[in-house]
Amino acid sequence: MMEDRIVTYIRSLEKMNSALLEQIEEQAHIDQVPIIRKEMESFLRVILMIKKPESILELGTAVGYSALFMSECVKDTKIVTIENYEKRIAAARENIHKAGKEDQITLVEGDALEVMPTLDAEQFDFVFMDAAKAQYIYFLPEVLRLMKPGAVLVTDNVFQEGDLLESRFAVKRRDRTIHKRMRAYLEAVKNHENLETSIVPLGDGITISIKK
Repeated sequence: MMEDRIVTYIRSLEKMNSALLEQIEEQAHIDQVPIIRKEMESFLRVILMIKKPESILELGTAVGYSALFMSECVKDTKIVTIENYEKRIAAARENIHKAGKEDQITLVEGDALEVMPTLDAEQFDFVFMDAAKAQYIYFLPEVLRLMKPGAVLVTDNVFQEGDLLESRFAVKRRDRTIHKRMRAYLEAVKNHENLETSIVPLGDGITISIKK
């Protein structure tokens, strides 16, 4: 992870988002809803503009901030976003409606492990995974099935605020399962025969993978 001074400096250079995104971000911080960090926004913006995906799958909608952000980066892209937390679904739907993006963003309610098998194979050329971290390793097979050849997978928050670097026994007991599963996920995406993956110390750690 980057030093706080570097992060502060990088964030000072960031451009403003649309008025609606700024409002959603402010409310998310008030409500303590986790949304993507500013440095992650810049990274996503550049990757999306390079890739120009026709279809995006997002796992973890929260209040719709990242889906709306991506919709502004690539305006003609269709986005399917999955969320399982009822209270956030209502807020996400309201925010998508305020943005007038119902035709571009499809919010699917439910557990991603149950929703993904209902989607067509090789349907997406970009996947953004920012959901329950302990589930990443279980999401991976279905995510791979849904990715077109050449599709990009970006996964956020893989360092667990630094806990990933600690011994399993140095981590709080309640966090040991996620610690174990995240390490398994990183080993899986780095060594998978169908993926080429880089682990990047950006924000709380990300992976970026391309399907061969």
